[in-house]
Amino acid sequence: MIDTLHGEFELIKNYRDAFILDDFNKRYTDVFAIYPYLVGDYSAGILRLKGFSKNGKINSVKQIPDYLTESCAMNCPYFILKNPHYNVNAKRDDE
Repeated sequence: MIDTLHGEFELIKNYRDAFILDDFNKRYTDVFAIYPYLVGDYSAGILRLKGFSKNGKINSVKQIPDYLTESCAMNCPYFILKNPHYNVNAKRDDE
């Protein structure tokens, strides 16, 4: 488990040592609290975060491999976090 300013997260994958705590703490917002999975990747030295749901039609966790190949630079550093405390009561349009 990784302890951040925004709670604890489980680091599932840390490709090319992408996870940098300070960058994550600066980029994370409460909008991501509804997602059980977060993917962070670096493009031009800037961290991008994207949330993924367990079973949504849009942004399902099953689509992470597609996101990494289609939306991220080839061989870019990335990480996948699991949020064990995501807000299960939050409503989303795609679920």
